[in-house]
Amino acid sequence: MEAKIITKVEAIKKVLEEFNGVATWEQIYENIEKYYPAAKVSKEWKAGIRGVLYREIKNNRNFKKIGLGIYALKDYQEEEKPKSEEKERMHSYIEGICLELGNFKGLLTYTPDKTKIFKGIPLNQIATLSEIPIFTYPEVVDVVKKIDVIWFNKEGFKYPKFAFEVIDTIGTLSEALNRCLQLLPFNLNFAIIGPEKYKDKFEKKINMEPYARYRKRFEFKEYNLMIDFYEQAIKSNIIEREFLKGLVNKNDE
Repeated sequence: MEAKIITKVEAIKKVLEEFNGVATWEQIYENIEKYYPAAKVSKEWKAGIRGVLYREIKNNRNFKKIGLGIYALKDYQEEEKPKSEEKERMHSYIEGICLELGNFKGLLTYTPDKTKIFKGIPLNQIATLSEIPIFTYPEVVDVVKKIDVIWFNKEGFKYPKFAFEVIDTIGTLSEALNRCLQLLPFNLNFAIIGPEKYKDKFEKKINMEPYARYRKRFEFKEYNLMIDFYEQAIKSNIIEREFLKGLVNKNDE
């Protein structure tokens, strides 16, 4: 009996099932050949897979988009957003948002919290760097590799472009700021992210020495602001834009 040849839609479904119903683009790309051996024959094979997925979502079939680069089976039950008082969950949720935003901007992304979960996916499966690049003295790298999320440029040498620290306990603010200070010689800015109640304490701290002279390079972002921005980014990233370019072959159903 001949083995059944499955479609790209069925292959994508199998990849998502392999990852408990939810996966990133990279997980889909890396595993699609197991179920659709000819997936990478075309030079534009990634665009073809994206087009198939986009079409299914457009027609409200099989899949749904739950992040900037995260997709799930249509019946996947997404975990509720954490509340501010759920410190551990909120910490990893904000880290996941920062990683997704960096990936969407076309930058390389790093986090030391590799096993924490965001939307059902370990953060090390969302970050594009498994280890921090050795971009300066090892002593400096040993300190800054503990920063929650760092974006690096993709072209040329991998230098830091933006750094994020998530403050779920005000007692960790000084330590977070001091880690950021190690990157001052580089051309990047910093975001401290935390609950609204910490904003005044951040402002007081950042306007004192030794931080005051670098005040313009730091900003405070509230949890809800980051979550709202992320959700709006998902909505405004129109998934049909590549579909409309005719990248999907109707025979790929």
